[in-house]
Amino acid sequence: MTVSAATSDVTSSPGRIHIIGAGVAGLAAALRLRHFGSRVTVYEAAPRAGGRCRSFADPQLGMVIDNGNHLLLSGNHAAMAYLAECGASDRVVGPEMPEFRFVDIGSGQRWSVRPGRGPIPWWILNARRRVPDTGIADYWSVVRLLHAHTDATIAQCVDPASVLYRRFWEPLTLAVLNTAPEHASAALMRAVLQETVAKGADACRPLVARTSLADALVDPAMATLAKTGVSVRVATRVRAVTATGISITSLTVEDEEVPVTPNDVVILAVPAWVAETLIGGLTVPPPGEPIVNVHYRLPAEFLRPDPVEIVGVVGGMTQWVFMRGEMASVTISAAGAVEDLPAEEIISRCWPEVAAALALGTIPVPPARVIKERRATPAQTPAAVGMRPEATTRYNNLLLAGDWTATGLPATIEAAVRSGFAAAALATARPGKPAMASSHKRGAA
Repeated sequence: MTVSAATSDVTSSPGRIHIIGAGVAGLAAALRLRHFGSRVTVYEAAPRAGGRCRSFADPQLGMVIDNGNHLLLSGNHAAMAYLAECGASDRVVGPEMPEFRFVDIGSGQRWSVRPGRGPIPWWILNARRRVPDTGIADYWSVVRLLHAHTDATIAQCVDPASVLYRRFWEPLTLAVLNTAPEHASAALMRAVLQETVAKGADACRPLVARTSLADALVDPAMATLAKTGVSVRVATRVRAVTATGISITSLTVEDEEVPVTPNDVVILAVPAWVAETLIGGLTVPPPGEPIVNVHYRLPAEFLRPDPVEIVGVVGGMTQWVFMRGEMASVTISAAGAVEDLPAEEIISRCWPEVAAALALGTIPVPPARVIKERRATPAQTPAAVGMRPEATTRYNNLLLAGDWTATGLPATIEAAVRSGFAAAALATARPGKPAMASSHKRGAA
């Protein structure tokens, strides 16, 4: 059954709707189902909503920081719809025209990639707009990616010995897939290219939260849900899901048994490693690589007029630098070789690269905070992508949502939102009832 992830029409009326997990996927599902008001309940084990998109006041830096740098693109239509539905479109900022700046730490060379307005990349004909030391023929790698087999990796489509690989494809792959190109799924990158670069500059503008992830993605959604009577119960763990035959029949919410009727709907919007503990026999992709982020609070004299600056770093430990206000934040993806290093070492090794990327000159290392997201994304290899489950399950009243499900996209905010929207559409469309003859009860980890 195919249901558009963008629709919110109600084709039939479910009973109660239980959404387990208040990350971005769960919040997206709740937003699309908010017209059911008090019949919708969201359960979140953590003390706050947002999942891996979280913000907190850091006493060491004296400011609110995010757990990591989450980048949106203007072509992320589901994420843009999510922001619009909760009145938060103005809470993300970016340049008027897409420009992706890079610096090679070894050579000091700088360049920018600026996609053209139309779908045909005429800009690669201009040597001054290409990545330095690359020719027109190097960009045929895009064609190979667009026609890659589902089992292919990015390194099988792009020559790893080429300048374009080192100066463009490798940093892009790490940023988008949190996976080294020799292991990363070409199919996932193809989906990103088709929805952004292939549509021209208007779909490629980079956007980040104006002040914080919570301010842009979480707080407005929570306020919208509260206005419509949707209950979001934080610090409330669903410890077990019970099924009999082809239906979920109850939830164990903390120490309470909550009955679930065949006309009710359960949307499981938790991370993959939690979902497999709640639903016996569920196949999920394995965990992927960690991501390490470093936040530096810069002296006030380094404030810039632009709301945000983003610089890709080639040849260093640092991969991407985001500057917003007084904060310069570093992202290190696929950080298996870095995650166990002491925070002080990570801070000191990254700082010269940050200062070079932002042309700050020689200044002492400012106050900094390291955040290690050890379960940042699911694995995004071709094999792992093949393990992603669909939104529908063998139970007629259980749906899945999350960036680890079969959205066809990398594990990103856009994927999480689309999965939540799709689950909401399926919840109201009432999919068919597949046969299932066993029952189970699994406890949460």
